Amino acid sequence: MAQVGLLLFMFLVGLELDPAHLRRQGKAALLTSHASIVAPFLLGTTLALGLYARLAPAGVAFTPFALFVGAALSVTAFPVLARILADRGMTATPLGALAIVCAAVGDVTAWCILAAVVVIARSSGVASLAYTLGGTAIYLAVMLIVVRPLLVRVAERGSRPGSSAQAQLAIVMLLVLSSAWVTEKLGIHALFGAFLVGALLPPSGTLAESLSSRLRDLMIVLLLPLFFAFTGLRTTVSLISGGWMWMVCGVVLLVAIAGKLGGSAVAARAAGMDWRDALSLGALMNTRGLMELVILNVGLDIGVLTPTLFAMLVVMALVTTALTTPLLDLLQHGRGREAMQVI
Repeated sequence: MAQVGLLLFMFLVGLELDPAHLRRQGKAALLTSHASIVAPFLLGTTLALGLYARLAPAGVAFTPFALFVGAALSVTAFPVLARILADRGMTATPLGALAIVCAAVGDVTAWCILAAVVVIARSSGVASLAYTLGGTAIYLAVMLIVVRPLLVRVAERGSRPGSSAQAQLAIVMLLVLSSAWVTEKLGIHALFGAFLVGALLPPSGTLAESLSSRLRDLMIVLLLPLFFAFTGLRTTVSLISGGWMWMVCGVVLLVAIAGKLGGSAVAARAAGMDWRDALSLGALMNTRGLMELVILNVGLDIGVLTPTLFAMLVVMALVTTALTTPLLDLLQHGRGREAMQVI
């Protein structure tokens, strides 16, 4: 049940990934968003040098381990960030729009890195790697050439008066589950298949709104809580025992904050923002939330994380997410929406 909820969640993440945000924000936003990925990824792979000897699973090569740690520190919780901006009335501000673009681009980049890590970790040789890469190329071609036009037609039919919402929902859910099954069999992960169907479905229109409203309540009330409970059952905080282990956990937390918050803030400042808004953007990008837990569970499933390092990274995800709102309150205190600098 938790896995089904996760697949539906990734489908909605893909559905809410609006390319129009990228076109509106322009080249400067794209540069800032990619810079906000490079810094935490480089720091994460550097951190992996110190963690590998003691905290990497036996038999796991350094390359997939380092790539995974870098990807885990690079991700931003796009849905959580969007909800924070909406609750604070910041979605339409220059800062909010830039944060959404950076989070969207960052998540796509992090998921591409994660896909490469999963392929490397799961491949048992040249033949296995060739099967995965060749199958993935065929899968992407089918999705773009066949499934994408099909989704466009389904969306157009769903917007007609008198169309059956249940029939459209059935078609889309069949495609989501089928795509997830194919990517799992290819050796990537089921989450990527669900995400891609959401990304290919037109984000505007009656069908997208109907799917979002129908699925979101079910996920929030039932399915995602099961995923959180499942993650909690897999997290053994008692493994972080002793002063040395907690010191390592603290280093992981500091590197995560320095890479994501610091890297995003410096890139935004270089793009022309003042330091207050640049640091506010960094605080928003430091939100990891559910997306981080999803990635960490994938790492545990494919065997590139030990339970101890998994627990440390879960603690990091919770702390960095909890810091977002207090930091925003501190940085934006006494500053109205109209006072925010226009980029």
